[in-house]
Amino acid sequence: MKCPICQGETRVVNSRSAELGVTVKRRRECVACSQRFSTYERMSLTDLRVRKRNGQKEPYSRHKLEGGIRKATEKRPISGRDFAKLIFAIEQDIFNLGAETVPSEQIGKIVLSHLRATDKVAYLRFASVYRNFKSPKAFEREIQKLEKVS
Repeated sequence: MKCPICQGETRVVNSRSAELGVTVKRRRECVACSQRFSTYERMSLTDLRVRKRNGQKEPYSRHKLEGGIRKATEKRPISGRDFAKLIFAIEQDIFNLGAETVPSEQIGKIVLSHLRATDKVAYLRFASVYRNFKSPKAFEREIQKLEKVS
């Protein structure tokens, strides 16, 4: 890594886990000018593409994933720490698929499996959008499936 001040080479002075184990914080020092600074390293899915239902492909967006899950978990008893762990676990499952392109349906199924284990109401909220519920009967059927699994 280059120094942001003089563009010289740097060395790692200290590394530690940050953001609930999702990120690695590295304290660096420039060999040339002795300037110290921190960097944060996180798993990246930037090369991943998502194939939408209409066939279009788009780059994977962590922001989009977080937004959908945040709406589903809004006003639910899920702490910031648990939310971060949830996002990390979902991304880990997506990454472990090992594919360059992942269908949005598969991402939705992964999200649903994690939400089912985390919060049943958040699961139903996400499922209602993901599966495009058209009536209260659709909610009833999903609740019945959820109760059978529990």
